[in-house]
Amino acid sequence: MPEFNYLTTHVGSVPHLEAERLTSQLNSLLDIPSWLQLTRRDFRENIYTQYAPTLPGAVVDEEKEKAHIDTGSPNFDAELESFYQSIIDDNTDAFALHPDYAQGFYALLDSLKSYSSTYVKGQVMGPISFGLTVTDQDGRACLYNEMLVDVLIKHMTFNARWQVSQLKNISEQVILFVDEPYMASFGSAYVSLSKEQVIIWLDEVYEALHTAGAITGTHCCGNTDWGVLLGTQVDILNLDAYSFIENLALYPVELRGFLDRGGAICWGLIPNNEQIFNETPQSLAKKLQDGIKLISEKAAKRGITIHPDEFASRSLVAPACGLGSATVEIADRVFDVLGETGAILKKG
Repeated sequence: MPEFNYLTTHVGSVPHLEAERLTSQLNSLLDIPSWLQLTRRDFRENIYTQYAPTLPGAVVDEEKEKAHIDTGSPNFDAELESFYQSIIDDNTDAFALHPDYAQGFYALLDSLKSYSSTYVKGQVMGPISFGLTVTDQDGRACLYNEMLVDVLIKHMTFNARWQVSQLKNISEQVILFVDEPYMASFGSAYVSLSKEQVIIWLDEVYEALHTAGAITGTHCCGNTDWGVLLGTQVDILNLDAYSFIENLALYPVELRGFLDRGGAICWGLIPNNEQIFNETPQSLAKKLQDGIKLISEKAAKRGITIHPDEFASRSLVAPACGLGSATVEIADRVFDVLGETGAILKKG
């Protein structure tokens, strides 16, 4: 794993309505460019809908502004056969993001033709969150439809691999995040999945991305059983450190194992709401330093050594979560504070 030393990046979603200008600004402001998800520009850029069109049986409902999978449609069997033929042929182009659904992806590709960056980041919706949010024609979560589970995992894997192939044309070091916001509900009555099953499904995606030469990450902006994600093959764990850093301290054994195999943490340190106006880059840098110290102290009480200095080379910094539901004013302030906070942390 590379040494990140508090490099800055972002999650993806923003409230802005066009990608080109903000993409250019963030290329200069942040260390790791990442493509923008313009969730207010068009419902098709919703973080779930934008990955749906290349699925067999996909129905993008413009009236309801959401997508579902219709396994009972007359064309489903033919589309499913075509889907698996693309898998057999290793045809990642069949899973490309459509420009109408991901304007920000293509804006990033264009912008980086004239801008050099050591790293570049992409993101795909994880199969757990997609499968628990997008339903079949009967309103049942796709992840509970046995016919669709393998389809979802392979679909997200091949879309992610396609992104890697495109991004490697502009940067050799590609980071691909598998976003799993629904993992915040893991262990509740709403999600009847075992830890072992989640790890198997996610590792299928990570293994394919490692083979494609990418660094993997997973974003979960709520609190969750961090032992599950730390127990996968993911390279970078991205959490809302502004609200939940103390919860990570509850998993010293798993965190020690994650660090021992070279794992890194992307600290979602910058609040993505009005709270940003109550913070400064200095206060946020101190908050992270105090949180890392807490993790070290709690680990020591369990007889586990995690020295705060270990995190210097293993840390990235980002907003706490996506900014799609924020105002443009808040989002712009978040990005400015993110850049300044990263500069402070790099100095130590």
